[in-house]
Amino acid sequence: MAVEALASDQDLLTHAVGDLAARTGMPVAFGGFERGNAVEVTSIVGTRTPSISGLVVQATRGLGGRSLVERRPRLALDYRSSRNITHDYDRAILGEGIATLFAVPVVVSGRARGVLYCGSWAQSPLQENTARNALQVASDLATELRVRDEVNRRLSLVPSPDATPSLDVAAREELRETYAELRRIGADVADLGLRQRLGEIERRLAALSHDGAAAVEPLDVKLSPRETDVLACAALGQTNAEIAVTLALREGTVKSYLQSAMAKLDVGTRHAAVAKARRAGLLP
Repeated sequence: MAVEALASDQDLLTHAVGDLAARTGMPVAFGGFERGNAVEVTSIVGTRTPSISGLVVQATRGLGGRSLVERRPRLALDYRSSRNITHDYDRAILGEGIATLFAVPVVVSGRARGVLYCGSWAQSPLQENTARNALQVASDLATELRVRDEVNRRLSLVPSPDATPSLDVAAREELRETYAELRRIGADVADLGLRQRLGEIERRLAALSHDGAAAVEPLDVKLSPRETDVLACAALGQTNAEIAVTLALREGTVKSYLQSAMAKLDVGTRHAAVAKARRAGLLP
């Protein structure tokens, strides 16, 4: 099952670099992902020359190479005279006229997946707010990449409907766990477009679980996103306390969502609510 609906990594990077320039106020921003132990710069905004275009920064080399291997931000207030970095890329950086350069790694699950840069043509101290915004942009990009990784990992475990016309018990349980996890991940994603795409995948998973064995029961009920999240966890046999931990909610809040879902579905127990939601195609 391909994840064609999700934006490409390059789209996410391009958005992050634009966001970096906007949120930091630095005139130049660029970045790239790590490939083959090097950062390939593929997104650039604000430059006045083409000198940075096509730049490939090797691990440990230059400001970004150090940031990549150390997995922490690196700053050169006066890039030309800095003694803390190698100057392999002076032709590109100084060719653009950059004086101050800040490099921030994009760290996903402990691994640096890329580096974002922001810089200015004039030498100037880096304000705390500027640094904080740059770190937040890198963190947001890391979150989106982590979501994509988890989506791809979990969907790779879901059998193809063409290859498996009828899901066995283990496959169906894995599908339901995948659905619940995607619901949890989606709640942490700020990007509305990505959340909508995740929702499309969730609906496909819910439809796949029925595999034509039974017709969907028409039901004029609309569960809220959190009611669906709670029911998806309840469908895995989780207690209210376990659901609260999974969704980072208070246990009393979980109980309220369950009661609301049960009332909408016109049933008296959580098990009946899960069963009816499944028959209606609201859960896998």
